[in-house]
Amino acid sequence: MRRSPIRTLLCCALSLVLLGLPACAPDEGGEGGGAMVATQDVPPGDGSRESLISRGEALELPTEWDPPPGEPIVHHTAGFAKTLCSGTFITGLDWRDAAANVGGFTAPFQHRGAVVDTVVDMEAQTVSLTLGSGITRTAKLYGSQGCITNPLGQDSIYFAPTVVEPMTPDPATTPWPMGDVLPDTPYPPEIDMDKVRQAVEIAMDQEGKTLGFVVTYKGRIIGEDYGPGVDMHTPFESWSKGKSLTGTLMAVLIQQGVYGLWQRAPVPEWQDDARKNIRIGDIMRMSSGIRIVAPQDPGYTEEMGYPDHLYLYTGENAFQWAATRPQQWEPNTVGRYRNTDPALTNYLIRLGVEGRGDDYHAFPQRNLFDKLGIRNFVMETDPNGNFLTQGYEFGSARDWARLGNLYLQDGVWEGERILPEGYVDYAMEVAPAWINDGRPIYGGGFVWRDLGFPIEDDYGAFGGAGGQYTVFIPARGLVITRLGKYTGQGPGGDNLDAAIALLLEAVPSIDD
Repeated sequence: MRRSPIRTLLCCALSLVLLGLPACAPDEGGEGGGAMVATQDVPPGDGSRESLISRGEALELPTEWDPPPGEPIVHHTAGFAKTLCSGTFITGLDWRDAAANVGGFTAPFQHRGAVVDTVVDMEAQTVSLTLGSGITRTAKLYGSQGCITNPLGQDSIYFAPTVVEPMTPDPATTPWPMGDVLPDTPYPPEIDMDKVRQAVEIAMDQEGKTLGFVVTYKGRIIGEDYGPGVDMHTPFESWSKGKSLTGTLMAVLIQQGVYGLWQRAPVPEWQDDARKNIRIGDIMRMSSGIRIVAPQDPGYTEEMGYPDHLYLYTGENAFQWAATRPQQWEPNTVGRYRNTDPALTNYLIRLGVEGRGDDYHAFPQRNLFDKLGIRNFVMETDPNGNFLTQGYEFGSARDWARLGNLYLQDGVWEGERILPEGYVDYAMEVAPAWINDGRPIYGGGFVWRDLGFPIEDDYGAFGGAGGQYTVFIPARGLVITRLGKYTGQGPGGDNLDAAIALLLEAVPSIDD
């Protein structure tokens, strides 16, 4: 099966109009898409690499890129230590399996051979990797904040980790979705359950190394299966699906009155220059215009050095790095898939939560996960305790299905509005800057609008490297979640395409 070029952008590159929302803070920047800024003499692009480069150059501001400090191999090894730690102590894989099969983004497989000594301490829950130069990078499981690589040359981190226990009902005795007990009533008669079962079987073909697959129809689980040694509670590597989680957490704060979607982003480092005009809604469209280098940039080459798109995982303070980068383009003019934008959103979340005196590390569980019955998510941080949910998070297949259903239900859960009215519409509208680039594939709130799946209906998706997806299709009432080992992304993606095609045959449109 031919791989979609859009999904190639997400998988391969990572492997290396709008509704205004109730403004809970001053609406300083205006709502919605608005006109492009200073683009009158620059025609829209056609989405080709050449067009993206030329359009970007024509709109570029006179600022310079400063490469991240440190040696690339030392950063790669920091990512490798974290990957082994998370795979072993969060997902529960044998560390050798994790070394061979997971986390190929911040720990590229081609660089793992530089490690000359590996020490996995099951009791201390640490992984230490030593390079030929004698440099050792050590990652450790720290409370509910997951695995964190210690700063270079240090044996600890810069904050006191905490344990955040879920406050949800007993899942063994509570019906889905707040618990794990499934109904024993017949499935809806309009569904062809034979095709659903075939779809699950295809998705779980182990050539694709799929670990978890869940399908819900109007909120009810109609198909589900897991790979060897894992189950409904296992948190899997999810990568950039966490960007959509980041957007969701910001939406929770907007609903709670802390921010307004279209207000100018109150990043402290921006208040004395033109960056103060960047709106929160622009950032969550991957359209902030902040200058970094990412492996999927159309003009990127390895000769440019270690990308800060990766450094935002392997450095010591992701929020500080993101907030101090200069502006490459005016906001809302050029769309680029870069980790600065979710990192900046997470920075604003921390400022908002701590600004009102709340526990930052408990905020996701108390304000979102507890309300949805989610109890298996692990959101990892940098050594300063900053959430890195641009991709460092682990969630179970059922928990991702719950989050997808929150979007399918317009941000309302069991009668309570969790996300602001209109937010899901914002997420489902293609971002204007991406339209002008000729790539109408990205929406708001870090939600993909087109990942090349064989779906003719309107859909949204949370997508991550290694073939991690949650797709919600409002017209069918469907949420489809697939998680698997990173090295299975090729055949796993093909299997997912085939499974989706069958599911669309099995489930009619709600209006039919």
